[in-house]
Amino acid sequence: MRKLKNSELDRLSVEDFKLVKKTPLIIILDNIRSLNNIGSVFRTSDAFLIEKIYLCGITATPPHKDIHKTALGSTETVDWEYAENTLDLIKKLQAQNIKVIAIEQAENATMLNDFNPEPQTTYALVFGNEVKGVSQNVVNESDIVIEIPQYGTKHSLNISVSAGVAIWDVFSKLTTQG
Repeated sequence: MRKLKNSELDRLSVEDFKLVKKTPLIIILDNIRSLNNIGSVFRTSDAFLIEKIYLCGITATPPHKDIHKTALGSTETVDWEYAENTLDLIKKLQAQNIKVIAIEQAENATMLNDFNPEPQTTYALVFGNEVKGVSQNVVNESDIVIEIPQYGTKHSLNISVSAGVAIWDVFSKLTTQG
């Protein structure tokens, strides 16, 4: 087995990325402190053709060298917008029939592996602050709360890892629906 060269990966150009059909998935970053985490979420969002990223509260916005360091240009491909208040944003999205999912450890949360997205539905995944998680008022207003099962001693994942796991899982379920 031979490792592929970058030139063999058949990557989209920035222009083609803008035109290609997107996954009906929106990402909301709720008060993320780390610029590296923000950049990493951009890069993951590019990989899975995410519709849009909302950067909320204290979450920094591009252009910034520390976001760019991990985003590797994906801030130019993935649509994004700043929203000061996460709660106002999710209410606006819900008014557009977008289902809001908080990714959080909470009572009666649905485990990610048990979540089955509805066909022809756009979802917005909310990821929270590295220390405090998704704020309680956002959890309260979310349509669904999904927890990533964890079996070790820490019961905590870095936000960029949580985003990668959840985005991949929902993306794979949405794309197999046909």
